[in-house]
Formats: sequence, C-alpha cells, structure tokens
Amino acid sequence: MDKKYLIINTGSASKKYAFYEGKREIMRAHFEKEGVEFVVTVEIDGGEEKKAVSIDEFTAATEYIINHLLDKKIIEDSGQIDVTGLRIVAPGTFFLENRIIDDEYLAKLQQAKQEAPLHIGPVIVEIDNIQKVLPSIKMVGISDSAFHKTMSPEARHYSIPESDASQFDIYRYGYHGISFSSISRKIEKIMGRIPPRTIICHLGSGSSLAALKNGESIDTTMGFTPLEGLVMSTRIGNIDAGAVIYLAQKTNMKLESLESYFNFECGLKGLSGKSDDIRELIDLEEKGDEKAKLALDTFAHHVKKYIGAYTAELNGLDLLVFSATVGERSYIMRSRICDKLENMGIILDAEKNKQVVSREGFINADDASIKIAVIPTNEMEEIRLETEVILGQ
Repeated sequence: MDKKYLIINTGSASKKYAFYEGKREIMRAHFEKEGVEFVVTVEIDGGEEKKAVSIDEFTAATEYIINHLLDKKIIEDSGQIDVTGLRIVAPGTFFLENRIIDDEYLAKLQQAKQEAPLHIGPVIVEIDNIQKVLPSIKMVGISDSAFHKTMSPEARHYSIPESDASQFDIYRYGYHGISFSSISRKIEKIMGRIPPRTIICHLGSGSSLAALKNGESIDTTMGFTPLEGLVMSTRIGNIDAGAVIYLAQKTNMKLESLESYFNFECGLKGLSGKSDDIRELIDLEEKGDEKAKLALDTFAHHVKKYIGAYTAELNGLDLLVFSATVGERSYIMRSRICDKLENMGIILDAEKNKQVVSREGFINADDASIKIAVIPTNEMEEIRLETEVILGQ
C-alpha cells in the first residue's frame, strides 16, 4: 500500500501543505495573508477553492488541513497519515543533512532559534502543532541548505578568524536548496542532462541564485541566513557591515529590532517606500513613480551582477534558468535582468519571453549561444521525494 505523506513548507507569513498517496498528489493548500485578512486556497483533483480563514485557523493550519482531509473523505482518520516532511531553514552544519526529527533535532532547532529566531520560530510552532494533532507521526526535516554542501571552502567561508567560525559554526550555508534541487531534476528531464555550467535564478519574495558546475552547487547568494545576497521583497540582501554598525549607533536599535528591520522593512519595500510586490511596483513605475523604478532597477541590477560573477566563476555559461514566482511569471523582469547581457551570449527572444509565463519553456533567441529557460519549481514534490529517501534508509 502506498505511504501517505503530509508535506509542509511554512514561513512567517504563509504556509503550504500537500498530501500525497505514494507519488500521487491528492491535495495542495496555501495559507497566506491578503490585505488585512488570511485566506487559504485548496486544490483537489484540478479544482480550486479559495476562502477567508481566521487568525486562529491560520495559526492552527495543520489541524485545519487534517479536518479538511477528513471532511473530503480523503482519509478516514488522521492515523492513516504515515509521515510528514517539513522544509527546514536553519543555519548550522547539523542542518546540512536531511534527518528524522527526534529529541536531538528539536534541541538543535531550539538552540538555532536563539541565533536566528525569525527564520526558525515558525517551523518550531508548526512542529508543536503537528505533535498536538498527530502525536505519534514520524516527522522528517528536509534541509533547505543540503543542496549547497558541495560548495568549495572559498565559497563557504567568511573572512573571520577560523577559530570563531568553527566555534560558532558561522559559515555560508545557502538556502532555496530544495527549489534548486527540484529545478535540477526538471532540467535533466527536459534536456537529458544538466549542462556543465548552469545558473539558476530563484526569484520570489525571497530570492537567490545558484551556480551549478556539472550539476553541483559551487556557490549561492544567500549565506549564514537568508538575509545575504540579492535585494528581496522585504529583506535587505548585501549591506556593508560598517553600515550596520553605523545604523545601530544612529537609531539606537537593539539587535532584535535590527534583525526585524533587515528582514521586514528593507528590500523592495524599503527602496520604494510603498510596496514589496513586483506587480504593484511595475504599475507604479508606469505611472511615473521614481522610487518604484529605483526598487525595480536595483533588484535587476543585483541579479544581473551575480549572473556575471557566477559566469566568471563557472568559466562560461551554458544555461540560465528563471524560476519561482517572479522568475516564472514576470517576463518584464526577465527582460530587465537580461538587458545588456548580449555580449555574454545571453539574448532573449522578446516574443517567446512574453509567451512563457507560469510554464516551462525556452526564451532565448534561436541564434543565442546560451540557453535561457523558465522552469517552474516544485518544492513540495521535492520534499516528498527527499522524505521518501530518508524513510528508505
């Protein structure tokens, strides 16, 4: 009999769930905030239902999902669920591996929460909720960093004394690894192999790039936490450490306030002063809003800069991939990013670019030396696959 999987990908402002019987996805649900209310979108057998939920239902989303599965007769009782797989975003060498969530794992998570509370708090709450509604279920933690453990020492290290790096486990771990792994599988399926020199752009509310050499990650833009790297929706990306010290001195912000500031008040939201949504910023720019233009230009500038850097690191480029919400849907931002990269061989076909939205497709000009593809990511399926591997060990 096929195992039944409950797959969970949770964040501070959204939560995603999927239910599988073996390899077959039966149900998918996405909880998120729209304006001042929370909503859930549920997909079952090709049908979609969207409705408002209370803050209590959002907080206890796992229980909501279990009840929904029962109401729809997908399961007869909660004990039929064999395992749950959770995306884990946490710094530390321990979390570079996919593992069964046991007492040791929970203790490590609590310890990591003290170091990066905004990233780890939501998944700890989720695990607590799971233990309440499914007290005997096996849980598997799927690392969002494991894909990047092939990075070289020079890509992984910060230039702090090794004694401090080792004592406090401060290295560049990288994230979005589950997404990069999903996209890599799809590249291999579409093209028969992963080209030797590939750059993947995961562009969404959180954004990062990964450089792949012969299918393995050799560098990525996020570091110890998901704050490093690109300009993101509300996350700051790269900033001079001296500027952080100066800002703290001038504002008298404590460390907890600075962490919240860098995670939720910066990025596109900080630059524009109005929105963290690419679609809204494009509309504002068309109406002459200069700050919206600055936010979009800065976002594209940083992606473009890393494409150039990673092309140099790979000693050339064979394939450039766009994925995640912005990468898959915004042909405008793809065009903006690729503009003036023609001398590198990155040449878009404008018509193909406009046509390929939220689906797979190649968007490079026919005579371009570098392939450019849009490949939707499927993190939920990737979590299921990795959970299956751990169960088989």
